Amino acid sequence: MKNPLNNGCRPKINYLTVFFIGTTIILLVLLIINQSKSTKTEEYTSDMVLSKIVYLQELSLVKYNYTGVISYKDYYKILNINVPLTEKSFLIKYGGYVKAGVDFSRIKVDVDNRSVHVSVPKAKILDTVIDENSVKVYDESQNAFNPIKITDYNEALKKEKNTMIDDALKQGILKEANEQAKLAISALLQGLGFEKIEVTEEIALPELH
Repeated sequence: MKNPLNNGCRPKINYLTVFFIGTTIILLVLLIINQSKSTKTEEYTSDMVLSKIVYLQELSLVKYNYTGVISYKDYYKILNINVPLTEKSFLIKYGGYVKAGVDFSRIKVDVDNRSVHVSVPKAKILDTVIDENSVKVYDESQNAFNPIKITDYNEALKKEKNTMIDDALKQGILKEANEQAKLAISALLQGLGFEKIEVTEEIALPELH
């Protein structure tokens, strides 16, 4: 019987969520509400602006959804040498996601009358998840000399999470998360009526050794 799984083991993105559902609608509502207010200029402090920006955190997340196949194979070893006839193997099909975003608690805001400068920290990977309900195991070997253990499945899934992260980084997930955060913040600040808006990415300082 032909195996229904693909031979390749690299995780594949089956769809990309750049905006969470409703992001554009919510931002448009914010703009409409603020534009419909009295023309009287409202004075904002840096803390007031920061508190409004914090509410946008969930809107600025970027999420890559994955499906993939893990091929696991190992041997019983003596002195780090594979013992013949002790091979154990299995295939795992799974679904999961990698999520990236900006830590809004580290955003810095500087308000000067109708001008505002926002410094946004660099995005980072926030979560890597393999959905347990999606995991299906195929082609498990039955080797009495080297039986499959639960730890083998856990090890395979743990390594796959690292593969998912590496792939997401290559696809540019951090850059997209930063751009998404800056876009959402800029839209909010425009709705608040600021005339000069500057949203920059925080410069990472080199680590001291």
